[in-house]
Amino acid sequence: MVATADIQQVKQRFGIIGNSTGLTRAISRALQIAPTDLSVLITGESGTGKEFFPQIIHANSARKHGRYIAVNCGAIPEGTVDSELFGHEKGSFTGALADRKGYFEEADGGTIFLDEVGELPMTTQARLLRVLESGEFIKVGSSKVQKTNVRIVAATNVNMMEAIAEGHFREDLFYRLSTVPIELPPLRDRMDDIWLLFRKFAADFAEKYRMPAIQLSESAKKVLLAYRWPGNIRQLRNVTEQISIFETAREISAETLQTYLPAYDMERLPILNRSEKRSGEIPFGNERELLYLVFEMKKEINDLRATIDALREGETLTTQPASTVIYPAAKSDALAPLPTGMPAFPKAYPIDKPAHETLPDESEYVENEVIPSIPSLEDAEKEMIRKSLERNGGKRKKTAEELGISERTLYRKINEYNLTSK
Repeated sequence: MVATADIQQVKQRFGIIGNSTGLTRAISRALQIAPTDLSVLITGESGTGKEFFPQIIHANSARKHGRYIAVNCGAIPEGTVDSELFGHEKGSFTGALADRKGYFEEADGGTIFLDEVGELPMTTQARLLRVLESGEFIKVGSSKVQKTNVRIVAATNVNMMEAIAEGHFREDLFYRLSTVPIELPPLRDRMDDIWLLFRKFAADFAEKYRMPAIQLSESAKKVLLAYRWPGNIRQLRNVTEQISIFETAREISAETLQTYLPAYDMERLPILNRSEKRSGEIPFGNERELLYLVFEMKKEINDLRATIDALREGETLTTQPASTVIYPAAKSDALAPLPTGMPAFPKAYPIDKPAHETLPDESEYVENEVIPSIPSLEDAEKEMIRKSLERNGGKRKKTAEELGISERTLYRKINEYNLTSK
C-alpha cells in the first residue's frame, strides 16, 4: 500500500493536479510497480496526461540513473521506424551513409517510453515482441543479433481490443506490453478536479503574461463543470490560455466561456437561468436548428422535383407509398402520357378516398408551378446576423455573445456581408 504522503510528493514533483479516485489509483499503481522491471501499458484518452507516468516509474526505479528516452511512434514515418528504434548499418538503404544506433541501443540500462504504440506497423511489432521476450534485436541491414537491457513503458489512446480484432495489432504483443496496465480516467470523470485545474492554469498564465488571473462567474463555473471536455486536460489548458490572452474583462461570463467551447458539444451544456436572458431575445440555438430544417426542406424539394421529372417522362414511380398515387400537372390542356390502365386525375389523391367525397378542384392547381427557392447558407447566415444586430441595437459585443462567436469573427462577417453595426 502506497502512503498518501508519497502520492502527494509525486504530484508536487511532476505538477499533477487533482484528487480524484481514478487519478490517485493510477499514481499508486505506478509507484508500486516502479521498483520492478515489468513492462507497463498506460491507456487513456488523448490529453489525459499519460506522458507523466513513464517518468514517475523511471524516477522511482533502480534505473533512475540510466537514460530515459521517450519515442512518439505515431510521428515516425513507417519506412524509417525500424531504423529509429533498432538502428541501421551503413548502406542498408538509400541515405544510410553511416552506422546508426537505435533508441533501444541508446537506452540500454534505462527506460524507453513508446507513446502511441498502437500506431506501430505490424513488421515493427514483431521486432518489438522479440525485444520484450529475449532482449534481442537486429539492426536494419545487419545479421548480427544484439542484446539490450531496457524497461519498456508504452502508452496508447487506441482501443486495443478493437485494434486486435481488426488485425492492426498483435495480440501476443499486447499481452506482453500490458503485464501491468494503468488506466487514466478522462477529465469528465474527474469533476472535482476540473475547477482545481482551471484555477492552476489561470494562475500560471497570469504569471506568464503578467496580468491579473481570470475568474469565472457562477453561471460560467456551471458551464465549465458541465462541459464534457473531449480534449481533456490539454483542451482545458488551451481554453484557459486563450481566454487569458483575448478577454479584457477578468471575470468571465457563461456566454463568453461558451464562445471558446466547440459548438458540437454545446447541447450538453445546462440551460442558463432564463432571468439572465434579455426579454425578447431569440436563442442562437433555435436559429441554428432553423438552418438545419431549411437544408432538410431543400433536399426533400429536390427529391420531389426529380420524382416529377421522372413521371413527366412516363417513368413508373417505384418509391411512392402504396396508399397514394401521384400525377404531374400538365404543361398544356392535355395531360402528360400516363402508364396504360391508369386513370387521368389531377395531381394527387388517396386511393382509398370514398367515392362520394369530392375530389380537389383542378382549378386549385397552377400549371408550371414554381417552387419557392431555398436561401443559400450564406443568405441564411447573413439574415441571422442582421436580425441579431437589430435586436442588439447594432452593438457588436452583445451580438457576438448572442450568436456564440467571437467579436473578431463577427466583424469579419459584417464586412463580408456589407452589414452595419456600432
